[in-house]
Amino acid sequence: MGRHRTEPRGIAQVALTGLAVLLVVVLAVIGVRALLASQQVPESAPMRAGTTGTPAAERTPTLRIQCVADTCPSVTVRVPGGDVLHVGDMTLGEEYEWFEDEIDVVLNDAGTVEVVENGVPRSPGEPGERESFTVKRS
Repeated sequence: MGRHRTEPRGIAQVALTGLAVLLVVVLAVIGVRALLASQQVPESAPMRAGTTGTPAAERTPTLRIQCVADTCPSVTVRVPGGDVLHVGDMTLGEEYEWFEDEIDVVLNDAGTVEVVENGVPRSPGEPGERESFTVKRS
């Protein structure tokens, strides 16, 4: 039987392969960081319950949303024609407040959240129902 002969890799080939792998890893990290940064909520927008700022007793938020299910899918809150204040899923107990003059809201499952508009609870939506509405400061 004939023997199959393998030739050792040259140092340059090993170095180029390592460099290519390193480049792919660096590009993947940059891509993931850019994706995460694009989905960040502006710090000046919502206030998480319990954070410092204007006490709730002194000023009623235009909108308050609280997740009352394990997961509240795709809650989107934005200023009409302007900044996106929140986009994404919420988890049980997570709560946000906004004080803008006018806010557009889209709830992909209106039955999973409690919504309070200008201090007045909004009628709960049906489970699985998609709702969109605008809230204006009273």
